[in-house]
Amino acid sequence: MNVIALVRRSRDRLDLKGLGATAILDLSSLKVGIREAVMDMTDGAGLNGIIDNVGGPVSGELIRTLAMGGQMVVNGGMSTERFELHNFDVLLSGLEIRANIYRYFLSPPVEADRPVLREIVDIFGQPDFHISVGGIHPLAEFELAVTNSLDRADLGKQIFRM
Repeated sequence: MNVIALVRRSRDRLDLKGLGATAILDLSSLKVGIREAVMDMTDGAGLNGIIDNVGGPVSGELIRTLAMGGQMVVNGGMSTERFELHNFDVLLSGLEIRANIYRYFLSPPVEADRPVLREIVDIFGQPDFHISVGGIHPLAEFELAVTNSLDRADLGKQIFRM
């Protein structure tokens, strides 16, 4: 499987190829449109799948790069902007768009979830696994935390203190 990591801005400290990406598409240094860049990277084949954690106009552009029968999983929505599609963008490509809902927002984990949660904890516990933390905020500072998440993602994750 070939994985293209699409990033807003590359960072030297994050080795995406070492983590399994075949190629990196850096939006901050893109000289052509996203569709043209993706089609060039895939030799005209397009993408078979997209996992979208951000949303916004780039999502619409990425959807139009999907190959026949491609799938998109919407996994987050950091952008406040919408993406736009025409019915034919979906119909003529036979693509599927679905949501991945973080179910623990709706109900707490059950015993059957233990193996998967243990695997996640083990991955996060590895010494070479790093997540940048851009701020730890009391709930009263939610506006600052949300603004930093949307406008200053380069700072890292914004965490609330309860």
